[in-house]
Amino acid sequence: MYRHMFALQQVARRTISSSARRQAENKVPEKQKLFQEDNGIPVHLKGGASDALLYRTTMSLTLLGIGYVFYELVKAAFPQKRD
Repeated sequence: MYRHMFALQQVARRTISSSARRQAENKVPEKQKLFQEDNGIPVHLKGGASDALLYRTTMSLTLLGIGYVFYELVKAAFPQKRD
């Protein structure tokens, strides 16, 4: 049992001590310049192609969902006659 506790302590010590090896670069000033620039582009599209793709995907899924809701409402409002 002591061996398992010792192994767990070693793993925990390695995880904590090796978690901050490299510093991340601060990109906030660059992003602030990009998003505060007055260039006529809406703020939700200023991130580039990935933002445009995400926007179009979201709008497509929303329209498909609205269409499906209307389809189900019409189907529920006019039930089929059984013979």
